[in-house]
Amino acid sequence: MGRTRHGRRRWVTAATAGLLAVGLASGTARSADTGDSAYSTTTGVGVHNAYEKATYPYFADALDSGAALLELDVWTNAFGSSWRVSHSNPLGNDNNCENAATAAELRTKSRNQNLAGCLSDIRAWHDAHPGHRPVMLKLELKDGFQANSGRGPAELDALLSAKLGDALFRPADLAAGHTTLDEAVRADGWPSRTALAGRFVVELIPGTVEEGNPLDSLWTDREYATHLRDLSAAGRLREAAAFPAVHGAVSGDPRDRYTEAAIRPWFVVFDGDAATYTGGSVDTGWYARNQYLVVMTDAQNVAPAIDGTSPTQAQALDRLALLAGRHASIITADWHALTAVLSTVVPRAAG
Repeated sequence: MGRTRHGRRRWVTAATAGLLAVGLASGTARSADTGDSAYSTTTGVGVHNAYEKATYPYFADALDSGAALLELDVWTNAFGSSWRVSHSNPLGNDNNCENAATAAELRTKSRNQNLAGCLSDIRAWHDAHPGHRPVMLKLELKDGFQANSGRGPAELDALLSAKLGDALFRPADLAAGHTTLDEAVRADGWPSRTALAGRFVVELIPGTVEEGNPLDSLWTDREYATHLRDLSAAGRLREAAAFPAVHGAVSGDPRDRYTEAAIRPWFVVFDGDAATYTGGSVDTGWYARNQYLVVMTDAQNVAPAIDGTSPTQAQALDRLALLAGRHASIITADWHALTAVLSTVVPRAAG
């Protein structure tokens, strides 16, 4: 089986994925030995809005859950003095983060901290769990960047770097000398899960408020991709700390929506509704063939729909098998209590 510069398998066979799906359908399968597999050729399970206190009392609980992805909603408007984390309050913080300096402080301090406080918790947990599973941190910028208020792409890079530092897997790590991220993943793919042990991959998506604002034409995805392009041109790509995602599943190459062709190769992460991805009009094999990451949200809504919070373990594992077969890299739902499911990682079907 072929190897790349990252020293791991570039693909898994459809037969392997099919056998795994059979095991998962029985509700008895557990994680396969996927450590040598590329990050993009496996499928894990993430938790939507993991920062909410009703989901986990503390963000450390979310990190302990085994989930492949944890989501944070972030507000940036000029009416506050920081990057704020909450679901529906644009002016304050309402979350399970504590701003812990060490692992000993986790679950001991006041919650409702800003993004810096959440990142401090993540770093404290990381330091106490060397070699932990790779975790995607999904940031939904509810109202987009606000560079004029000191909350633009460069400031986010600085905050992520200050708090997470060497725990980050950066765009420059993936590029590894290639001209763009697209060129890098098409040529070499993503590192293995073993190589990404102890690292966080930060994904950025446009927020619901931003996307619904008719006066906002510079959404998070386009703004950060432009930022990556410009950093690379200046020889400063190492400063970048996150990966922008194309938001929404459409047929063909969804990057065609960007009129600035020069930013398209900076997207190698795609994020959208699972039911749309699997509805028949989207060639999900295209993502697998090009070694892209695909986050499929609201996994419970794919027909036949299952409970969005508390399905049976067998139902959730069946859904994982189904979407792994449809080339998802990570599926998300609100299955925070299903720790056996959250810690399951399976091979993604080949393209």
